[in-house]
Amino acid sequence: MSETYVTDEQVKAARDADLFAYLQTYEPGVLKRDGPNYRHREHDSLVYVSNRRFWYWNSRGKRINALDYLMEIRGYSFTEAVTRLTGEAIPRASPYRPLEKPEQRRPAKMYLPWPKKCATGYFKYLRKRGISANVIKRCRELGLLYEGRYKPKKDEPRYIPVCVFTGTDETGKVRFACMRGIYETLKKDVYGSDKAYSFCLPPKQAHSSQVAVFEAPIDALSHATLQELDGWKWNGYRLSLGGTSPVALIAFLERHPEIRRVTLHMDNDLGGLKNARKIRDILRGDPKYKHIRVGINPPRQGKDYNEKLQIRLQQINQSNQRHREKRVAISI
Repeated sequence: MSETYVTDEQVKAARDADLFAYLQTYEPGVLKRDGPNYRHREHDSLVYVSNRRFWYWNSRGKRINALDYLMEIRGYSFTEAVTRLTGEAIPRASPYRPLEKPEQRRPAKMYLPWPKKCATGYFKYLRKRGISANVIKRCRELGLLYEGRYKPKKDEPRYIPVCVFTGTDETGKVRFACMRGIYETLKKDVYGSDKAYSFCLPPKQAHSSQVAVFEAPIDALSHATLQELDGWKWNGYRLSLGGTSPVALIAFLERHPEIRRVTLHMDNDLGGLKNARKIRDILRGDPKYKHIRVGINPPRQGKDYNEKLQIRLQQINQSNQRHREKRVAISI
């Protein structure tokens, strides 16, 4: 068989593609305003400089184009990225005009935040967010959660405590990690993380065919806490996308062909609902997933599932307070 190549014209068109327009079309909700510019929600060092109309990747110290984005951030091969950006079928290269194959990029090495000894801050942080002690303990025992020390700037001696959520591959090796500041505002993926192995809380009973999908790990843990509070029956995986991209879900489904039900618990706002519909349409439009039922279930109260949990806890506290007052009135 002859090898498959892309033409020079396709490569040029892919490099000239408007990355800002691509993200608005295929990854709605992944951008957020940052003054006059835009910042990527999943990779906060990736910035679109509006007045100069280019993308700059601060953590790598370089400008990038749409082709770089699909290959270096979304994991597409060279030919896949070119085809996606140009929307054309890849022709067979003629024997007298071969193109050089793209250089294979090695994945960036991941440096996890150093685990903090005698850690209690992450537990207090998650409890303050309403997460059950049992859920926290289970995540810790599964190796999905710990408290680390993170240095925000290389030239700054100060370390800050962070809550680290991890994702592992089939061998148990950590391939993904995201950080949330315990005392400071910080939301960041660890450099070198692979979104294909995003945070996922497995079911308590084996052989589940269901997965609940959330934008962030804290929402997945909130969902587990709500189940514990209200006692409803459900057994399945709780997967965090680590943002709005479907990369983690698609990779998860490839590793778990037994899944028959996907429920999208995205944020209850315009971006979340739009992204949920986009992911649903992707799954419904792919014959590989025709056996999977896809549902959309945003929280009925609050913007996300952590807000829903906070509201539920407040309702429980108010109910308990009324019962106490009633008992006191009866005793008098």
